[in-house]
Amino acid sequence: MDQDKTVELVTNLDRAAVEDKLRQVVAEAKARGLSDIVKQLGNFAGAGKDDLQKRITPCLKALAQSPEHRALFMQLELVELNLPNLG
Repeated sequence: MDQDKTVELVTNLDRAAVEDKLRQVVAEAKARGLSDIVKQLGNFAGAGKDDLQKRITPCLKALAQSPEHRALFMQLELVELNLPNLG
């Protein structure tokens, strides 16, 4: 992910789009050697919004400490903003 990209604030993502964003985050975390993030997100497919929130919150806390991972942080924030759409 390009760290200079601006994340468009989108709050109408459906489950498929949320899970697609999470797949992108996991792929990028793997590429950067962030195994703790990959493990924390785990197998998220079909997970409920509360379960996803429990997984995303610690990831956001970990990524917030690392300016070099700002793009991942922003993608996870976008996912978090869209969790209410999951029902």
